[in-house]
Amino acid sequence: MFTGIIEEIGKVEQLEKTPVRCCLKIHASKVLEYTKIGDSIAVNGVCLTVTSMTSESFTADVMPETLRRSSLGILHKGSQVNLERAMPANGRFGGHIVSGHIDGTGYIQSKKPESNAVIVNIEASPSLLRYIVEKGSVAIDGISLTVVQVTATSFSVSLIPHTESVTALHEKRAGDIVNLETDIIGKYVEKLMKPKENGITKSFLEQYGF
Repeated sequence: MFTGIIEEIGKVEQLEKTPVRCCLKIHASKVLEYTKIGDSIAVNGVCLTVTSMTSESFTADVMPETLRRSSLGILHKGSQVNLERAMPANGRFGGHIVSGHIDGTGYIQSKKPESNAVIVNIEASPSLLRYIVEKGSVAIDGISLTVVQVTATSFSVSLIPHTESVTALHEKRAGDIVNLETDIIGKYVEKLMKPKENGITKSFLEQYGF
């Protein structure tokens, strides 16, 4: 589990890519502290397993499902990526609950300055927007952000200068793809509330006094 608070910006040093799989080697420093082979690191919000490492880099495999769901397939040598280690049991929740399991991607429509902030508008599919609510949380390329507004085709977030400066989002421009992970709580609630066997139905609630 992650919190969406980016620890550092890494850089893709090497990638071996075929149409169905990818192996990434990423230059990093802070996220390598106390990390061992088999640990999890979120790369642009995607939970990946460390398969090998040196004092200055780590390697991770990217499976076909991850390539289908995320933007990792368009990375190239030199790409900057957001990095976050999995949260320790005694860690602080600085952001929100982030699983590192990407729901899909969106496109940046615009980035507009607003006083000391930048408003980023992102186009997304209806299947993702149904889980995005105003003033709720969303992870964009692994960054925990608060939703400003939601429309039928897009949503917006506001970036403070610190967030833009310490994440790879400062490099993104209109038309660029970003990874999206919606609030995990909403997805579980929807699943449980579906009227089916062993689900939470009106009759179930009435039976137990609700």
